[in-house]
Amino acid sequence: MTKPIGRTVFTDIGQPVTERTVRAPAPVILEGRYVDLHPLDESQAEDLLASLGDDDQEFLLRYTADEPTRTVEEMRALIKAKRAIPAANYFACIDKEVGKPSGIASLMRADLPNRVVEIGNVLYSNRLRRSRAGTEVIYLMARHAIEDLGFRRLEWKCNDRNAGSRHAALRYGFTFEGVFRQHMIVKGHNRDTAWYSLLDREWPQRRETLEAWLSPDNFDASGRQITALAQLNGVGGS
Repeated sequence: MTKPIGRTVFTDIGQPVTERTVRAPAPVILEGRYVDLHPLDESQAEDLLASLGDDDQEFLLRYTADEPTRTVEEMRALIKAKRAIPAANYFACIDKEVGKPSGIASLMRADLPNRVVEIGNVLYSNRLRRSRAGTEVIYLMARHAIEDLGFRRLEWKCNDRNAGSRHAALRYGFTFEGVFRQHMIVKGHNRDTAWYSLLDREWPQRRETLEAWLSPDNFDASGRQITALAQLNGVGGS
């Protein structure tokens, strides 16, 4: 049945959204217990290259459009290119144990009218992978995006074949939404993209879970976790 146009009030088009100020991601320092996030810049190129290593990059970049960097000059060029991407802000992940950058992560594809932003281009060294610091990176960016900047939807996207990234999204508390088939062509190969999201109304519970896992009380004297984050978020795995 066609509804008349005019003064009719439509009530079946979705819930109304409360207006809220939203700000684009911009260079900022985010401080954590195990890691600090600093604005990414070319001065960090040498430390990033040393922390990532050639073998790590080959492994980590196989699902991305980026190519491994072999020299400091190539790393500087990559950082410069990342910093020039519109609607994005890149961080260097400073591992507090060593005081040097041990990875890269970003808030990207910021859609201000719809208050949507994505965590992406996460590139961790061996030190950050499967560590408290690596998990805290995601916690700091999620908290910043939702609480400080005002986004209502935080996205995580990855190659559907990337089992590690898919599990990480669930472990962090994102919800799987589906697969976009033939979404992209990356390095001459098809990419089906798995989509995940974390909403602002879900964040208080996710924040509580992440903070519980990150607490020093959740680790024994050897640094081993007592309760897995995946368990706290109701998914399988560690």
